[in-house]
Amino acid sequence: MNTELTEEEMRRALFGESESPASAINSLVQDTAPDVVVVQQVKAEKKKKVSKAFTPRLRVTLRVGNEFEGKMHEMVHEADTLSSLVAEQEATKTARKKFRFVEVVSVKSM
Repeated sequence: MNTELTEEEMRRALFGESESPASAINSLVQDTAPDVVVVQQVKAEKKKKVSKAFTPRLRVTLRVGNEFEGKMHEMVHEADTLSSLVAEQEATKTARKKFRFVEVVSVKSM
Protein backbone atom coordinates (compact mmCIF):
# COMPACT_ATOMS: atom_id res chain seq x y z
CA MET A 1 0.00 0.00 0.00
CA ASN A 2 1.25 3.43 -0.92
CA THR A 3 1.67 5.64 2.17
CA GLU A 4 2.53 8.80 0.21
CA LEU A 5 -0.61 10.46 -1.17
CA THR A 6 -0.76 13.52 -3.32
CA GLU A 7 -2.74 16.56 -2.25
CA GLU A 8 -5.45 15.78 -4.79
CA GLU A 9 -5.83 12.20 -3.52
CA MET A 10 -6.07 13.45 0.09
CA ARG A 11 -8.78 15.94 -0.87
CA ARG A 12 -10.67 13.21 -2.71
CA ALA A 13 -10.38 10.93 0.32
CA LEU A 14 -11.61 13.62 2.72
CA PHE A 15 -14.20 15.48 0.66
CA GLY A 16 -15.03 13.05 -2.12
CA GLU A 17 -14.95 13.68 -5.84
CA SER A 18 -15.22 17.36 -6.74
CA GLU A 19 -17.11 16.74 -10.00
CA SER A 20 -19.43 13.94 -8.93
CA PRO A 21 -21.53 16.04 -6.47
CA ALA A 22 -22.14 18.60 -9.21
CA SER A 23 -23.25 15.92 -11.63
CA ALA A 24 -25.32 14.28 -8.89
CA ILE A 25 -27.05 17.60 -8.24
CA ASN A 26 -27.80 18.02 -11.93
CA SER A 27 -29.22 14.51 -12.16
CA LEU A 28 -31.28 15.07 -9.01
CA VAL A 29 -32.68 18.32 -10.38
CA GLN A 30 -33.83 16.52 -13.48
CA ASP A 31 -35.28 13.68 -11.42
CA THR A 32 -37.06 15.95 -8.93
CA ALA A 33 -38.91 18.00 -11.55
CA PRO A 34 -42.01 15.75 -11.37
CA ASP A 35 -41.85 15.92 -7.55
CA VAL A 36 -42.45 19.66 -7.69
CA VAL A 37 -46.09 18.95 -8.52
CA VAL A 38 -46.39 16.91 -5.33
CA VAL A 39 -44.85 19.75 -3.30
CA GLN A 40 -47.38 22.20 -4.76
CA GLN A 41 -50.21 19.91 -3.71
CA VAL A 42 -48.88 19.92 -0.16
CA LYS A 43 -48.80 23.72 -0.17
CA ALA A 44 -52.40 23.82 -1.39
CA GLU A 45 -53.62 22.28 1.88
CA LYS A 46 -54.78 24.84 4.41
CA LYS A 47 -53.22 24.87 7.83
CA LYS A 48 -55.62 24.26 10.67
CA LYS A 49 -56.04 27.28 12.87
CA VAL A 50 -55.12 26.59 16.45
CA SER A 51 -57.62 28.01 18.87
CA LYS A 52 -56.15 30.39 21.39
CA ALA A 53 -55.59 28.90 24.78
CA PHE A 54 -57.44 30.34 27.76
CA THR A 55 -55.53 33.28 29.15
CA PRO A 56 -56.02 33.87 32.86
CA ARG A 57 -56.98 37.46 33.54
CA LEU A 58 -57.37 39.51 36.68
CA ARG A 59 -59.34 42.74 36.99
CA VAL A 60 -57.80 45.31 39.31
CA THR A 61 -59.95 48.21 40.50
CA LEU A 62 -58.09 51.34 41.58
CA ARG A 63 -59.03 54.72 43.03
CA VAL A 64 -56.83 57.40 41.51
CA GLY A 65 -56.48 61.15 41.78
CA ASN A 66 -54.05 64.04 41.57
CA GLU A 67 -55.11 65.93 44.73
CA PHE A 68 -54.38 64.79 48.27
CA GLU A 69 -57.73 63.91 49.91
CA GLY A 70 -59.40 65.40 46.85
CA LYS A 71 -61.68 63.99 44.19
CA MET A 72 -60.86 60.35 43.37
CA HIS A 73 -61.80 58.41 40.23
CA GLU A 74 -62.22 54.67 39.80
CA MET A 75 -60.02 53.00 37.23
CA VAL A 76 -60.13 49.37 36.06
CA HIS A 77 -57.03 47.54 34.81
CA GLU A 78 -57.01 44.05 33.29
CA ALA A 79 -53.84 41.99 33.70
CA ASP A 80 -52.93 38.75 31.91
CA THR A 81 -51.51 36.88 34.87
CA LEU A 82 -52.48 34.51 37.64
CA SER A 83 -50.57 36.39 40.32
CA SER A 84 -52.64 39.01 42.10
CA LEU A 85 -49.48 40.71 43.34
CA VAL A 86 -48.09 41.08 39.81
CA ALA A 87 -51.46 42.33 38.55
CA GLU A 88 -51.63 44.87 41.37
CA GLN A 89 -48.10 46.13 40.70
CA GLU A 90 -48.74 46.36 36.96
CA ALA A 91 -51.96 48.32 37.49
CA THR A 92 -50.32 50.67 39.98
CA LYS A 93 -47.42 51.27 37.61
CA THR A 94 -49.72 52.22 34.71
CA ALA A 95 -51.88 54.42 36.96
CA ARG A 96 -48.86 56.31 38.29
CA LYS A 97 -48.10 57.53 34.77
CA LYS A 98 -51.18 59.80 34.88
CA PHE A 99 -52.14 60.10 38.55
CA ARG A 100 -50.21 61.02 41.67
CA PHE A 101 -52.25 59.13 44.27
CA VAL A 102 -53.21 55.49 43.66
CA GLU A 103 -55.15 53.18 45.97
CA VAL A 104 -55.96 49.53 45.17
CA VAL A 105 -59.60 48.72 45.85
CA SER A 106 -59.87 45.10 44.70
CA VAL A 107 -58.26 42.34 42.61
CA LYS A 108 -60.75 39.88 41.09
CA SER A 109 -60.49 36.97 38.69
CA MET A 110 -62.38 37.33 35.42
